[in-house]
Amino acid sequence: MSLGWIVLIVIIVVAIWAVMIYNNLVAMSQRTNQAFADVDVQLRQRHDLIPNLVETVKGYATHERGTLEAVVKARNAAVTAQGPDQKVAAENMLTGALRQLFALAEAYPDLKANTNFLQLQSELADIENKLAASRRFFNNAVQEYNSGIQQFPAALFAASFGFHPKPFFDLGEERQTVSQAPSVKF
Repeated sequence: MSLGWIVLIVIIVVAIWAVMIYNNLVAMSQRTNQAFADVDVQLRQRHDLIPNLVETVKGYATHERGTLEAVVKARNAAVTAQGPDQKVAAENMLTGALRQLFALAEAYPDLKANTNFLQLQSELADIENKLAASRRFFNNAVQEYNSGIQQFPAALFAASFGFHPKPFFDLGEERQTVSQAPSVKF
């Protein structure tokens, strides 16, 4: 076998190997995109529920306009946010505003007893639980993808193929679910 044939075989093997690595990276990238779409579905459901929640609270706490406006503003920012980084920041702001809204509800016993409010609060808690599960799945997919592009031999090709690390969807360590009542001390 001549040197030319050996070089040709090595080139073919390396090319096949590079294609296999590329296809694997594409598959991992698509998993992260699909997982983010699942998170986005839960976020949209959360966003869709908030106007009803604000209207219900507005009926009982009309003079709490600042809190209600903060929730609406945070919701609008979350709806228009683009990409994971902006979405995380907007969702953090929205979670804080919702926490204030539920703390406000503590001051209005009639509101706390309202069946519509209780149902909306329950639906929001359910969405939060689904969102947490979707976020965990997304973060697992991102972990797998980021590890995949940084491990040898994929690391040799990843950057040249346009694969870069993706950010995790982290809402912060101090995140409480909005279904948890704030602690009140007298």
